[in-house]
Amino acid sequence: MGRSGHACSVLGSLLLLLLLLGPAAAQKGSTWKTLSGDAPAVIAKGGFSGLFPDSSDPAYSFAVSNQDSAQWCDVRLTKDGVGICLPDIKMDNCTTISDLFPKGKKTYRVNGVSTTGWFSVDYNSIDLTNVTLLRAILSRTNRFDGSFTLVQVEVALSQYKAPAWLNVQHDSFYSQFNLSMRSYILSMSKQYTVDYISSPEVSFLKSLVGRVGRKTKLVFRFLDEGLVEPSTNQTYGSMLKNLSSVKTFASGILVPKHYIWPVTADNYLQPSTSVVDDAHKAGLEIYAADFANDFALSYNYSYDPLAEYLRFIDNGAFCVDGLLTDFPITPLEAIGCFSNLNNTKADHGAPLVISHNGASGDYPDCTDLAYQKAVVDGADVIDCDVQVTKDGIPICMSSIDLMDVTTVASSQFASQAGVISDIKAVAGVYTFNLTWEDIANNLKPMISNPFGQIGLSRNPRNRNAGKFMRLSDFLAFAKGKDLSGIMITVEHASFMAEKLGFGVVDAVIKAVDDSGYSKQSAQKVMIQSTNSSTLVKFKQLAFQSMCTC
Repeated sequence: MGRSGHACSVLGSLLLLLLLLGPAAAQKGSTWKTLSGDAPAVIAKGGFSGLFPDSSDPAYSFAVSNQDSAQWCDVRLTKDGVGICLPDIKMDNCTTISDLFPKGKKTYRVNGVSTTGWFSVDYNSIDLTNVTLLRAILSRTNRFDGSFTLVQVEVALSQYKAPAWLNVQHDSFYSQFNLSMRSYILSMSKQYTVDYISSPEVSFLKSLVGRVGRKTKLVFRFLDEGLVEPSTNQTYGSMLKNLSSVKTFASGILVPKHYIWPVTADNYLQPSTSVVDDAHKAGLEIYAADFANDFALSYNYSYDPLAEYLRFIDNGAFCVDGLLTDFPITPLEAIGCFSNLNNTKADHGAPLVISHNGASGDYPDCTDLAYQKAVVDGADVIDCDVQVTKDGIPICMSSIDLMDVTTVASSQFASQAGVISDIKAVAGVYTFNLTWEDIANNLKPMISNPFGQIGLSRNPRNRNAGKFMRLSDFLAFAKGKDLSGIMITVEHASFMAEKLGFGVVDAVIKAVDDSGYSKQSAQKVMIQSTNSSTLVKFKQLAFQSMCTC
């Protein structure tokens, strides 16, 4: 499939999802803690910029195909005063300008900082006809680089029928070139519907008060706390302490998300600040910025961007009035499908949610904490990979090799490592090399890190948290929980029987029977194995009546 064919396929799939999400969001009742009581707004930064180049035609087309999302345009002015949507004041960071005009590099002062690059103020709009957009974040796909030309603000306002948000980041910069951003924005607001106008410059927003329509919201954009606002010479951090003064020229504020949920140096959430409540008390709406599914998230979110959005809109204490994001589908899904749910009642319907070694993304595999978190998170079924110890005790362990999931490599048992070709080709210390007491009293669990080689670690604060579980412990824990069933995985049964003289199938059946599962029907017992002979043996031993193999 060629580039155009692939793009059509992607566009079609995303459009369908957006259309499906729209009605879901609209069906929500007035249960929101926003200033207005309405559902929070979703603002698509440069359109669907997480997939397409920021501010490109397809990015806007997809973002606005759902009327619940607003389109964000970072307004830049050309030499002849034409507005274009571009995410960076340095055009070389997001376009092919340097290829077309290799001698166009200039150095200007931007908010007092010497900045070198290619700037829109050096080119007439006609000069930029053949300039195309690039992804601004290099970790994203390059498939659409160079495929789309620049979008003028007037085109964005007239063509994409959705709420419009114009952001003016550097008004004072353009005034150096006798370009009036104020006049341009006022002209656009008279010709087209502009729902939001934001800027980090107080003087610019004050110049618009009373000159834009009543329905146009002026939003003061806060930058990092230590930066200085150019027209007042105050830091944004100090201005945050006087929101009543902001109310005199704006109806809302836009803040980096860390203003609301600060993050520690080791990437964990701190307690939330009072900024949302402070803004609402001052009569200001508050919008949170810097959301993207592929940014490094706090470990508290377990690499789940949906969980991050819900933290800002459905935490029981407050709700922001809007979310500025590169991936508008995800917050729309959070708002329309996953917020304001009744989490006190579990519905174990189809399809079942089955844990993988418990909540192994948050805690070490098959530990008490992993299983507890899986239940809290709403799993229908929790699972146990059964291994056997030297003294014949069935335990829950995701690998038969303790080197994979415990701290055995740094223990006194490391010298017992050896190669068993029937299991794996490299040396390991196996569960059957140690007694249950050896494991429980001398080793610690170790969280799995399947993507550790590319720097994506799981929950480092809890890398060794939790206690190991025997199969009997697992069964006792599960029996008292609101679950539809349990899954027991058995591998290497033939090896254990032939080389160790241990009948793991018999041991599992006895443990399940001793725990009382054979005398109840509330929870189903499922047996899993990649070896069909193991499953056959379970059935031959009359286990079929109380399990699914």
